[in-house]
Amino acid sequence: MDFDLDETHAELRSLAASVLDREADQARIEAHERGGRPYDAGAWKALAQAGLLGACLPPEAGGAGLGPLAMAVILREAGARIAPVPALPGLIAALTVAGHGTDAQRRALAPFGEGEAVLTVAFREAGAGPGDPPAAVARDGRITGRPGIVPYAAEASAILVPARSGFGGEAALFLVRPGDAQVRPVPTATGEPAAVVILEDAPGEMVGEPDGAAVAALRLNTLAAVTATASGVLAGALALTKGHIATRRQFDRVLAEFQAVTMQIADVYIASRALDVAMWTGVWRLAEGLPAERDLAVAAYNAAADAVRALYTCQHLHGGIGLDLTYPLHRYFGLGKHLAHLLGGEQAQLDLIGALV
Repeated sequence: MDFDLDETHAELRSLAASVLDREADQARIEAHERGGRPYDAGAWKALAQAGLLGACLPPEAGGAGLGPLAMAVILREAGARIAPVPALPGLIAALTVAGHGTDAQRRALAPFGEGEAVLTVAFREAGAGPGDPPAAVARDGRITGRPGIVPYAAEASAILVPARSGFGGEAALFLVRPGDAQVRPVPTATGEPAAVVILEDAPGEMVGEPDGAAVAALRLNTLAAVTATASGVLAGALALTKGHIATRRQFDRVLAEFQAVTMQIADVYIASRALDVAMWTGVWRLAEGLPAERDLAVAAYNAAADAVRALYTCQHLHGGIGLDLTYPLHRYFGLGKHLAHLLGGEQAQLDLIGALV
């Protein structure tokens, strides 16, 4: 099988890497963390000016219409650098609206593509199964419930919320303005802003039809986006660890010369490649309109299980320095664990695969 990107997506990857290497290097990330801002507005604007945020958007919004593959390419590069930008929830929401929204809703994505607005999505609670109904209920365009933890809720112009509709109880998607909800900030392991969103008869704008199709698309887009980000996170941690063991000396030898160390870093490489293969398979099928849920579930299992264990190995190979907050590895570990929690953890993914099989 050929997992190489085509020319368009390879150029997109090179562009994303170039922009993020310049805008999200370690010095800028540390300055951002000291500044206490919700995200790096300069890096966010740079991504937009390079056309990266618009790559997934439809032509009506001034985008290139490149879809899920472009989303995965961008998020993998962002994950590899732990870029402090709201790309993960934003691209999930934008891609879902682009696929199921009205013409007016698709045109309204233009400010996001220009870096002038933030979009976000209400992720399901960690314990929710694939067949569980949404935690919110919509009646006559009004939504009530607690749809889960929402990243960048206070900063977003709109939140994409799944809810059981009044049309026979089918699941539907709604765009809700944060000003129409109660937003209660909560801490996160990654330091990014997030909040519990409480909806009490809040007005919502339906995206797609109340037949469950838009909610199913949101679920697949979320699996694709989270696993692509996790793939980048593990690749970045692997590169950092390889550099460390190639230069760190003990007993007058670099760590990479010890057989036990080479075996452990090989295990990290295998976990990284396995996640890559599973993720690109699922994303490609999603982009081609083929059944992709089983493949993305396998990718999600790799992200929630083996990838997390590989991050522990990276920590181990660094010794004490891996826990030092002045050293970047803790950011990879924190984000990797956070992504696994978004997926519901290892056992939840095994349950999903079992249900699909």
